[in-house]
Amino acid sequence: MTTKRYVAAFAALGLALSLSACAGMGKKDASYSSQQSDGKILGIFGGSDKDAKAAAYNEQAGIGVNAYLWRASLDTISFMPLNSADPWGGVIISDWYANPQKPDERFKTTIYILDSRLRADALNVSVYKQVQQGGQWIDADVSQQTQLDIENAILTRARELRLSDVKN
Repeated sequence: MTTKRYVAAFAALGLALSLSACAGMGKKDASYSSQQSDGKILGIFGGSDKDAKAAAYNEQAGIGVNAYLWRASLDTISFMPLNSADPWGGVIISDWYANPQKPDERFKTTIYILDSRLRADALNVSVYKQVQQGGQWIDADVSQQTQLDIENAILTRARELRLSDVKN
């Protein structure tokens, strides 16, 4: 009878240990996360502290692209209705916007964020224009300067957001 109790106790102990091991699955070790976010691990393997901080910011924000470019893009075109936004793929598509002062023309933008780093070549903006003729919307050419102006406005805003984060 004592042997049965030992076997039952041993089985219960084994079951308890197995279940407690499962409880920690999928969680990050706190020491690993803190080392990774302050750049110590990444710095050893060739990454810089700046890259580590940007990666930590993006991880905190929970998106797949550079968080500064993402936020700056949304801020810059906030006057336009939003059609769709994919933070994992880095695509923002606005709906058609007509300036109340010029109701016979409308614009639509598509913004692509191509990298997780804050770089000028990580951003691509496409602007589409239509004009109303005879009650129908007809595609029209958009000046290349318009697209560059929007890209520059987004990059300027992203730099401002980055600098405000550095100061804090």
